[in-house]
Amino acid sequence: MSTESRRVAGVLLIIMPTVVFGGVSVLTLLVNDPAYQDNPLRQDLWRAGHAHAGVLLILSLVALRYVDETRLGGRARWFVRYAIPGAAVLLPIAFFLSVLSPEATEPNAVIYLAYLGAVSLVAGLLTLGVGLLRATGGQRDSTTEGRPIRSTRGAGE
Repeated sequence: MSTESRRVAGVLLIIMPTVVFGGVSVLTLLVNDPAYQDNPLRQDLWRAGHAHAGVLLILSLVALRYVDETRLGGRARWFVRYAIPGAAVLLPIAFFLSVLSPEATEPNAVIYLAYLGAVSLVAGLLTLGVGLLRATGGQRDSTTEGRPIRSTRGAGE
């Protein structure tokens, strides 16, 4: 794993406990706040925000294990390293902050960040997938920055 990918992974692992804290917060609201249960829209969006945060952070960590194995240029690898984790931030923010008020009956304009997060996620995943498919023609090593490793063995070996 490259230094850049390792750095991003470290930040994601530090952020992960906030998802746990969010889950405990939602559970506390469910158990102790009858007003929370009276707003199904808020319940649904907060549940979606919590679920997306956890799943997309794990997906981001998995993607970081692969990005250095691609046949992508430096800018494309940088994009993948940040696009997928960016979605892990944008989508939950959209879900949580669009119904922050307990009286909200519809999401506010912050919900549009979910579309930006979805575009970021899809673009990052497609870029990573194409980069991995392009790399299937030969072995790759993170120390070669995406360039093929030349075999020193003969053709018949």
